[in-house]
Amino acid sequence: MTAATHSTLFPQVPETPDAVLDGLDPEQREVALALHGPVCVLAGAGTGKTRALTHRIAYGVRAGILQPATLLAVTFTNRAAGEMRGRLRQLGATGVQARTFHSAALRQLQYFWPKAVGGELPRLLERKVQLVAEAAARCELRLDRNELRDVTGEIEWAKVTQTVPADYPAAVAKTQRDAPRDPAVLAQIYSTYEQLKRDRSVIDFEDVLLLTVGILQDRNDIAEHVRGQYQHFVVDEYQDVSPLQQRLLDLWVGDRDDLCVVGDASQTIYSFTGATPDHLLNFRTRHPGATVVKLVRDYRSTPQVVHLANGLLSQAHGKAADHRLELVSQRDKGPEPVYTEYGDEPTEAESTARRIRDLIAAGVPAGEIAVLYRVNSQSEVYEQALADAGVPYQLRGAERFFERAEVREAGTALRGAARAGRNDSLLDGAEDLASQVRAVLSTKGWTGRPPAGSGAVRDRWESLAALVRLAEDFEAAKPGATLTDLVRELDERAAAQHAPTVQGVTLASLHAAKGLEWDAVFLVGLTEGMMPIAYAKTDEQVEEERRLLYVGITRARIHLSLSWALSRSPGGRANRRPTRFLNGLRPGSTGAGTRGGVGGGGGIDRGAGRAAVGRTPAVERRPRSPVRCRVCGRTLTDAGEMKLMRCEECPSDMDEALYGRLYDWRAAQAALLGQPDFCVFTEKTLMAIAEAVPSTEGELVVIAGVGNRKLSRFGTDVLAICAGEAIDGASEEGPDET
Repeated sequence: MTAATHSTLFPQVPETPDAVLDGLDPEQREVALALHGPVCVLAGAGTGKTRALTHRIAYGVRAGILQPATLLAVTFTNRAAGEMRGRLRQLGATGVQARTFHSAALRQLQYFWPKAVGGELPRLLERKVQLVAEAAARCELRLDRNELRDVTGEIEWAKVTQTVPADYPAAVAKTQRDAPRDPAVLAQIYSTYEQLKRDRSVIDFEDVLLLTVGILQDRNDIAEHVRGQYQHFVVDEYQDVSPLQQRLLDLWVGDRDDLCVVGDASQTIYSFTGATPDHLLNFRTRHPGATVVKLVRDYRSTPQVVHLANGLLSQAHGKAADHRLELVSQRDKGPEPVYTEYGDEPTEAESTARRIRDLIAAGVPAGEIAVLYRVNSQSEVYEQALADAGVPYQLRGAERFFERAEVREAGTALRGAARAGRNDSLLDGAEDLASQVRAVLSTKGWTGRPPAGSGAVRDRWESLAALVRLAEDFEAAKPGATLTDLVRELDERAAAQHAPTVQGVTLASLHAAKGLEWDAVFLVGLTEGMMPIAYAKTDEQVEEERRLLYVGITRARIHLSLSWALSRSPGGRANRRPTRFLNGLRPGSTGAGTRGGVGGGGGIDRGAGRAAVGRTPAVERRPRSPVRCRVCGRTLTDAGEMKLMRCEECPSDMDEALYGRLYDWRAAQAALLGQPDFCVFTEKTLMAIAEAVPSTEGELVVIAGVGNRKLSRFGTDVLAICAGEAIDGASEEGPDET
């Protein structure tokens, strides 16, 4: 997620094999030179494991030691595979297969199915939820959306752990797994689902692995064919391998030992999907002669962030903890982590948004900031808070960049303009490459100013803006480059799934943040019951939650903020406690002992929320009074309902004409200030004003989303509009600097 310059976006291909090794540290260089026999790389967070891996492959290929067509690099996500292909291309090593387990297995299954089984491969079921729902219905069960998701997840877990329906209840008991329903019932649904697939001649993604394993086990001639093609294997994120994936890998490798695995047991956070670090931790036992290299030089995070990460793991227990890596930061000193306690969740979100706005004002790009939480349902209050603060954001988890419809359309338009050259009137007056791209994309929805609000229109604009920024960087790196050159670069990136960054603060779950990094990270909602999550019952489950927090901490390069709220809603009971994982680490806390020097640093901010990162206010913010529905009197906890000051289902008495006048005024105000509309007031706040029709400042200021700051800026206009008076013009104050 680094804000790349042209030097990193478009590096020069090394001229010689030895030049590939330039810039590697001693341990990374050792990895790159270990080209034969079993190799195990234990790589801590931020230690450059992908760099070591790709330089190892590139050096072997460029030196003629490894043949590209005989090497298979396997990882777990299309994004990671795309990044690996992109880096190999930059190092001059083309022709290497870098794929996910499923992608590699599917190619083999499609090729060998006619020979091994006969006929066409059954259709691949893209989404199994609908079929699981039908299976449940045949078992006389009706599942809601959340239950369907959980049951589907259980079926997937059973299949990757190679558990058949009849053995599922025993497997649940043995692993102390918290099944979403009675295991016997789930086994029945699982069995019915498998029967439905057979009846309809379809397979799911897990079947791709299972069937490939079956063919390689049963047909030695096919197994030897595969082993003849692929003679060298590299596996990234090896701590996430499931038993089924390990079985497939064993069949690929056979009795040879040209296998290089890379992983970190302290980043095992997907056990619920069947992942286990045991294969990584037992690698030396299974391969006694293996070369083992440890990467502990952390190039990502400051000493302060690394110190906290090491301290967190020093309290861990279990087999993974016994193999933990003590990271050593290679960066200059930075600010201490900041710990903040708030009275309630809305206050935590609002303060986080203000701190983010302060960081952006201080020069940190929005795209280099992330808010990370334990579960996706926590995002809504932060989306609202960031919108209120006028901060752009993006939710992690959207479809891949080059697969978005607007990006495909933009590519077609750029390709057409490149073919037309100067015959395209769109390019009249556009002398440089970036200007030409802006001219072409203006026909697809790009403008110099982003559209107001969020949603599909803003998402489309952000995608096109990312292409504009890429064109600017490309031109800076290659002066004189043409539109044709850029189109060729885009095509190569699309093939490698190497996407430019869309600017905006990232909102993501801790699981979704794995593999990413930012200059500033805000870890929010760190309370018992959320971290560790309430359903983490066993010691092993709790330790995985600790590792999840470790992953979150190590996403931060410089700024790190950790916060929690004592209650869910304003005025609620302050019965929450900060996560046990910070005991003995945050200042003023006691608790778990440590195995090594652990410091706290930072100081605790008691939630005033106005300070930038690193500042500790002296006065504690008073808790808010409960917000109650002005129609039925019920205490409100939903952020949207709190804005309206009524339950969603309670009748609205909004003055439609007043709302229309407020809406038009907001648009004019936003245009004058050069800000999106929601920076003035959100839609919900406008609705609340139109419902309450305030006549005094006191009545206006208590409406959620107004407050003293916006009262002073816009109060006179809003009260005049509510009174039916004409407004001469919008306020001419500049953008808010507080």
